[in-house]
Amino acid sequence: MAEILDATLTPSKRELVEAWMGSQRWYAGKGTSPDVRRLASWRLGDPAGQVGVEVMIVADVSGASPVVYQVPLTYRGAPLPGAEDALVGTMEHSVLGPRWVYDAPHDPVYTTALLELIQGRVRAESSSASDEFDDTVVATAGPTWSHAVTVRGSSVLKGEQSNTSIVLDCVSADGSALPVIVKVFRMLSAGENPDVVLQSALRAAGSERVPAVVGSVAGQWPEPDPAATADGETNADGGRTAYGHFVFAQEFLPGVEDAWRVALRAVRLGEDFTGPARALGEATAEVHATLATALGTTATSPDVARTIVDEMRARYAAAADEVPALHDHDAAVAAILDAALDVNWPALQRIHGDYHLGQVLHTTDDGWMLLDFEGEPLRPLAERSQPDQWIRDIAGMLRSFDYAGGAVEHSGGESARAWVASAQQAFLDGYAAVAHEDPRRRPALLAAFELDKAMYEVVYEVRNRPSWVDIPLAAIERLATQFSTPPDSPAPSTTTSAPDAPDASAAQEDTP
Repeated sequence: MAEILDATLTPSKRELVEAWMGSQRWYAGKGTSPDVRRLASWRLGDPAGQVGVEVMIVADVSGASPVVYQVPLTYRGAPLPGAEDALVGTMEHSVLGPRWVYDAPHDPVYTTALLELIQGRVRAESSSASDEFDDTVVATAGPTWSHAVTVRGSSVLKGEQSNTSIVLDCVSADGSALPVIVKVFRMLSAGENPDVVLQSALRAAGSERVPAVVGSVAGQWPEPDPAATADGETNADGGRTAYGHFVFAQEFLPGVEDAWRVALRAVRLGEDFTGPARALGEATAEVHATLATALGTTATSPDVARTIVDEMRARYAAAADEVPALHDHDAAVAAILDAALDVNWPALQRIHGDYHLGQVLHTTDDGWMLLDFEGEPLRPLAERSQPDQWIRDIAGMLRSFDYAGGAVEHSGGESARAWVASAQQAFLDGYAAVAHEDPRRRPALLAAFELDKAMYEVVYEVRNRPSWVDIPLAAIERLATQFSTPPDSPAPSTTTSAPDAPDASAAQEDTP
């Protein structure tokens, strides 16, 4: 276990993190300078006794309200070869001398110790007292994971946004390769992370539509007080304590592609996609059914339905403020949302929440597998952890098919409308066959959720990629026009999800 030395650090850890954090992809306050307050920390041991490993929990108080981040660091007495891009900074330790400080997910000592913690072979250590454990940090094994694995190497995935994912090259006791991917949650909120809860529930229920869960790490930290303290080191809010997940580890599936890349290639080559799309609909229905059984359902009251529709109206108003041309569809949008209120809404249940082609993997042996059950990353965790309408997932995937076609058209390709329509209908056919619940029987409700997704998308495109805003705008126009279909007849699906064609896996994390 680490010995905690009474030493002076120049600059301090807080100062180093504050100067570095603003340039990281996962930092939410883009364009601002962080104002960091240290809330808590804990350590992991290095068996060789050479590298310090510390996980800091800090609050950025530069905005209107504090945002809590997890910042794992390693401290070394010499530079880590090949990790120049992960260097947080250097400091002078009054006892140990110069120290090189690294973003820990890029350091093999951290990744090895973290997997040992996840598997319950080591415990978290105190960062304030020598030879003591920190029992506020708890690891939980996956519900069906029975392998003991060790790390041979690791690499951080590029293009991550709100989290940092590390692929670990692992082997089991018999020497078999068992790669693992560890997601380090950067922005922390009180409450259990849906990614951990839902995938664990699915595996515990016997579902093989998600990767095997290796385990998770959770812990607590003091709630930040919006008022900054003089020393900048602690900033607790009246002794209140938050609890949440720090880390989630699951089986890694090497050599597979996400459905976005598979679908995009099919569009470009003009290949029929109805078979894969139908299978994806079937897999989606399986997952929804398992979640409903494992975690329960709740009837959707008229008040809840009205609240959801009111939120849709607000998002439409916000989108129209940014893109005034949307006001051309005010009457059609109002009619769609009004009609949705007259529908018999399905029960509320836990869902994926951010469902698109980039969240699904195609495997040769097991077919489609679903990933990343965190929900829309820009929504508060408390909202993402609530039951929702399964039709939201359906609308997201329909829009993602449409966006695959739109991306090819946008790059100068021929019309992909026929490909989109056939893929969408095949997806719906597959879902209906397994779920015995056809979303097309509620056309107004399906149109409302598709439209809502489009509004989110328009705002994203205007703010981040203006040259692509024509894709969701065209989809909204088609949807508004086609909803002249009588309410008791199925209306065609028309909208989209918003991946970035050059790097879909990166872009889809913070887009619809």
